[in-house]
Amino acid sequence: MSLLSGRGHYDQVIRAVRGARTSVWIATANLKELLVEDTRATARARARFHSVLAVLDGLASQGVELRILHASAPSGPFRSSFDRRPRLVAGGLELRQCPRVHLKTVLVDGRLCYLGSANWTGAGLGAKGEDRRNFELGLLTDDEDVIDQVQALYEHIWTGAACRRCKLRDSGCEAPIDVVLGTAARPARQAPVPKASRTSKAPVPKASLPRRRA
Repeated sequence: MSLLSGRGHYDQVIRAVRGARTSVWIATANLKELLVEDTRATARARARFHSVLAVLDGLASQGVELRILHASAPSGPFRSSFDRRPRLVAGGLELRQCPRVHLKTVLVDGRLCYLGSANWTGAGLGAKGEDRRNFELGLLTDDEDVIDQVQALYEHIWTGAACRRCKLRDSGCEAPIDVVLGTAARPARQAPVPKASRTSKAPVPKASLPRRRA
């Protein structure tokens, strides 16, 4: 486990994402355009930047599973950049929105996990100068127990399992995930539901977690 601050977020987290081989799961409160250095630029050339969506598009072409779980609506620049990439629009990058998401995490290949304060934004993780970047702190770990717990919570939200009992379902959430996925529970028509059944907790589906690579 290592502590990240400042530029360390960009150097460690973005580098891990670039090297992903099976999956990248991201959770963020804010979702904005994030610029990263173009690694194709020659050593003599001045540093060039492009959208991190170009990096994700390349990963999608290799079959890497890409997810972003976010709370607020994506920014205009993010949407424009996303819409210019047909592979991502067609499902190469899945986006799901939940207004209660405030966790910030990046899970790579089920083997590496970032947990911290940084959103998936330029000010949080992007290639910005020292005097423009947010003050952020986070941890990068390969601890399997930690990763399993983070993945389980992520999957619980991602599959809509948390939607049924959510107090924001009827106020503050325009599109509950279970409704979008078509898995929302439907009330029985034949007879009233017994009182005991109304208060019982539905089982949480077993998470389908990414394979770890050696």
